[in-house]
Amino acid sequence: MSPAITSPVPPRGPADHDVRDQIVVAATEHFSQYGYEKTTVSDLAKTIGFSKAYIYKFFESKQAIGEMICSNCLREIEAEVVAAVSAVDRPPEKLRRMFKAIVEASLRLFFRDRKLYEIAISSATERWRSAIAHEEFVRQLILEVLQQGRDSGEFERKTPIDETAAAIYLVMHPYINPLLLRHSFDHTDEAPALLAGLVLRSLSP
Repeated sequence: MSPAITSPVPPRGPADHDVRDQIVVAATEHFSQYGYEKTTVSDLAKTIGFSKAYIYKFFESKQAIGEMICSNCLREIEAEVVAAVSAVDRPPEKLRRMFKAIVEASLRLFFRDRKLYEIAISSATERWRSAIAHEEFVRQLILEVLQQGRDSGEFERKTPIDETAAAIYLVMHPYINPLLLRHSFDHTDEAPALLAGLVLRSLSP
């Protein structure tokens, strides 16, 4: 059983998913070219060919559009992490895979387009719902793997599990948070294996 993957922000307005998706696709392309911060809803309306009022039927603000785009990206990361963790049986290897998959998926998605990376920065800085939900996803996955390791006798059981999970999350945090990830770029090749090894040694019974 894996934690629920981050859901998009609650939809607004008519249940016209084609139009909502059209707005998100156009916004993604526009943000990619001009940047999130420099784009206004008026700019998007001109690009898409809709009125501002029509866009506001589906999204209450530019941030809501940005959150939808951000949620889509985070769901890609989370699906990749779940697949990596689920591919192995032993909890220590699950933890190794988790470290590696989170770093690799985050780098690929957040750095493939520098303009779109602004959305990730805004999400982390302003504590958008999508960012908070993603952090909770990681915490719950850590807890799940820890519990499996304790049940199998491969991880120590003396430390309160919430305390252990919080410590592991803090170790991973520089590679989860986009604000910190850009400052950790020089270490992303070796960091997952080294940090996972350190954590696993601390978990030995």
